[in-house]
Amino acid sequence: MTPLVALPVVVPLLSAALSLVAWRHRHVQRWIGLGALASVLVVSVALLVRADDNGVLVSQAGGWPAPIGISLVVDRFAAIMLVVAATTFLCVLVYAIGQPGTEQTAGAFHPLYLVLASGVSLAFVTGDLFNLFVAFEMTLSASYVLITLGGRSQQVRTGMTYVVISLVASMLFLTTVGLVYAATGTLNMADLAERIPLLPAGLQTTFAVLLLLVFGIKAGLFPLFFWLPDSYPTAPSPITALFAGLLTKVGVYAIIRTQTLLFPSDARPVGLLLALAGLTMVVGVLGAIAQGDVKRILSFHIISQVGYMVMGLAFFTVAGLAAAVLFIVHNVVVKSTLLLTGGLIEHVGGSSRLARVGGLQHRAPMLAVLFLLPALSIAGIPPLSGFVGKLALVESGFDVGQYTVVGVSLAVSLLTLFSMTKIWAGSFWGEPDEDPEHPPQPVGRLGGPPLMVLGTAVLVAAGVGIAVAAGPLYDLSVRAAADLVDPSAYVEAVFDR
Repeated sequence: MTPLVALPVVVPLLSAALSLVAWRHRHVQRWIGLGALASVLVVSVALLVRADDNGVLVSQAGGWPAPIGISLVVDRFAAIMLVVAATTFLCVLVYAIGQPGTEQTAGAFHPLYLVLASGVSLAFVTGDLFNLFVAFEMTLSASYVLITLGGRSQQVRTGMTYVVISLVASMLFLTTVGLVYAATGTLNMADLAERIPLLPAGLQTTFAVLLLLVFGIKAGLFPLFFWLPDSYPTAPSPITALFAGLLTKVGVYAIIRTQTLLFPSDARPVGLLLALAGLTMVVGVLGAIAQGDVKRILSFHIISQVGYMVMGLAFFTVAGLAAAVLFIVHNVVVKSTLLLTGGLIEHVGGSSRLARVGGLQHRAPMLAVLFLLPALSIAGIPPLSGFVGKLALVESGFDVGQYTVVGVSLAVSLLTLFSMTKIWAGSFWGEPDEDPEHPPQPVGRLGGPPLMVLGTAVLVAAGVGIAVAAGPLYDLSVRAAADLVDPSAYVEAVFDR
């Protein structure tokens, strides 16, 4: 029993209640949120160190043994995701506090933000399929409000699309959970790992595809991504960054966790995963190239980058899964950073439309640096973190002879670089068109409000740090991938064998 496992869920949830009590005191809410998320980050780092040194950590809620009670489980993969999520939540909150608008005017922002953080943590640590559903509902309940804060008509309209699609996904998820329980008599994932292989082969594959469909909607996997490019860009910038950088990866995490833990190799839809990975990469990057708005370009890249992660999973090797884990870590940080810089471009330039901004490299050189590093990274330019992740994916693809999808990934990288240069040319070069309704804001030496720049700069530094520490991080990813390929240690830890 390791009570520390529950803290990333409990601390932000209790802090959300305290933040509600301080509804009218924004400064108190800010310190509660910052303190809670800093605490979660410290706990997450401690969990990662312990999981890496001692193996899988388990806490049985209420002291009930598995599979009767609720199991909370942290292995290396879950611990890595907890650390990355806590870092992103903390930096984005700093950014939101510094941005004029939503956070200052909505008393519900901080409680909802903390509920969202609690739900994300629960999704990573739960060892029960039904409580994974509960975790998704926690994140969705908070995100329904956060995505429409500000109340603009277009924002509410696209937010309703997000709500409807999420409700459909939740209904499908709950139906799948019911079918799995009817077939196996359990929802504990360690228990399912032993019972699902006893089912008929066709039923195993059906459950694998159903769960892939459920989590594919949440991850923005082709062809289930259609709601994402319209919903995310209209939200406030910190919310867009958080949803784009992190929430889609919760769906990817769930795909990786369920496909590797619950299903034997002959039940996994490998061909379907490879096809979806390639199509997701191609459609996402082509959609990005066709856009003329910074936020919409970056939103389509969310889709494209998910394809790389699913490609690594589809190899179902230690090298492929290690590359996927490393790529997820890189992408959460870099994608969040790019959306935060997109918000700074909009704040400084008065618009996120490429035709309405320009010349920012002269007016805001710091902003140019903050955008350039993650932009080059996501395109896979060496020696940045995106290059390290993509190189690992390409090598693992060659190892298993999947040359077609590897070739697609390399072509998509070139197109990604082209779309990043499109933003650079439109936003930082040239001169903007005059728009009296969205005049450019005064720019200080930092290129924006200090806290907005600080939150972005810390994530930029984190992205550079991933590249600097690529060797140790890849070794850690290999150990996490080995746990995923052989989940026996996970099962034994849950049942305390």
